[in-house]
Amino acid sequence: MALIPATILTGFLGSGKTTLLKRILTEAHGQKIAVIENEFGEENIDSDILVTESKEQIVQMSNGCVCCTIREDLREALQLLAAKKRQGLLDFDRVVIETTGLADPGPVAQTFFMDDEIAESYLLDSILTLVDAKHAPQQLNDRQEARRQVGFADQIFISKSDLVSAEETDALIHRLKHMNPRAPQQKAHFGEVPLKDIFDLRGFNLNAKLDIDPDFLKEDDHDHHHHDHEHGEHCDHPSHKHDGHGHHHHVDDDVKSFVYKADRAFDPAKLEDFLGAIVNIYGPRMLRYKGVLNMKGTERKVIFQGVHQLMGSDLGPEWGKDEARQSRMVFIGIELPREILEQGLEQCLV
Repeated sequence: MALIPATILTGFLGSGKTTLLKRILTEAHGQKIAVIENEFGEENIDSDILVTESKEQIVQMSNGCVCCTIREDLREALQLLAAKKRQGLLDFDRVVIETTGLADPGPVAQTFFMDDEIAESYLLDSILTLVDAKHAPQQLNDRQEARRQVGFADQIFISKSDLVSAEETDALIHRLKHMNPRAPQQKAHFGEVPLKDIFDLRGFNLNAKLDIDPDFLKEDDHDHHHHDHEHGEHCDHPSHKHDGHGHHHHVDDDVKSFVYKADRAFDPAKLEDFLGAIVNIYGPRMLRYKGVLNMKGTERKVIFQGVHQLMGSDLGPEWGKDEARQSRMVFIGIELPREILEQGLEQCLV
């Protein structure tokens, strides 16, 4: 049986997750979707869509979608759904897990890699994060969960941008990009988002595309050497001024990203030892990291990525004849020791 793609939907309380989910479930896309609601708040889907008195955990909806209301272990819910699909009792094409607004998506993502039984049935496709434009600046200042959700994202949807000024939205986009340059951002008005931006994003695929906005790199290269403007000396972007809205994020945000580039090849053994040690020490603070590497001893690109302490690598396509063999890595995490990482990586070069 082919692996069942799974999508994790996260976002702070009130960011519009349920609105987006309702839209996904009611649209005529011909896909049968199973939804796992990881915890019920006051607002849950079944108040609107599911008209049923059944005490069953799994409810079949009119359009063929399935809703699984699970308060227990996510692992059990996933196993139950996969078993019912195998036995022909339930028919669905993919799974969407809606996490509670206060959840850290890390452990949810790890379930797909650490549990053999789950890994044999499911393929984790991506983590989608909804950000509420009106309340995000405050939430990002006050709540680490909100910052972590941004750091984990493969795709960020900004909701409620109609409630704030264009300048405020712009400042938020700029701030989110410094926290997570991997994730494309787009505005989502009442959950109106094309399905192609929700499913089959392959955010956890080991592919040779390192999804970093090229402008993010460009800005860093000529403007200043520190990617997150620690002291803000040269950056006059509005979101870097202290305007009373707590936008002073180059000091406050503990979730930051930085990009490392090298033109010399890596020594495979040294790099493996160094990354192993780093992940051992800083793993819980490393949200997402990914790289396309030039390794000594192979003509092919080496692709690696990780979530927390889990790291994997694979051989990618061959380097092109005229392609510059440059290694690029992006690290997104909480208070990561950038200098230690950069010095260690330098020492792994041939």
